[in-house]
Amino acid sequence: MPLKRRRSPQEKKALSYAKDQRNCYGESDKGARISIPQNKARAHRSSRRKASASLGRYETLGEEQAALEENALISDLDRVNRWRKCLDQPLGKRLKVQANKREFRDRRKLWLKKNRAKASKDRAFEVMSWWSGSEASSVFTTVSEDVLKRS
Repeated sequence: MPLKRRRSPQEKKALSYAKDQRNCYGESDKGARISIPQNKARAHRSSRRKASASLGRYETLGEEQAALEENALISDLDRVNRWRKCLDQPLGKRLKVQANKREFRDRRKLWLKKNRAKASKDRAFEVMSWWSGSEASSVFTTVSEDVLKRS
């Protein structure tokens, strides 16, 4: 028996990225440990129920119809409520997606930081111009006159 060829760490990493899979369905991986077997069991139960129901009618059917029912049960062509797990994502693809999301977040944070400073300067200027304007003094004088008239 020939010896197995030794792989370099780079080759091992590339194989790992290609072969390893990650759950991309959106649910927690801990919950999937429970939900996947439950869904499989539910599908198998419904298939068995359908089979037992058709076997109950088997004696009352004609020969041709009984042969069709038997063939359908054996080949399992008409499975009811068949459930299949969504395919997982290869690790390499998943890491690329995460890197893209991280880069987008970092760029957005820089953009916000740069524009937030500009926006706060503009807003401070608007507030100062409103307080020092002639309209502001006229508003305060009319308010103070109204208060004096009431008392």
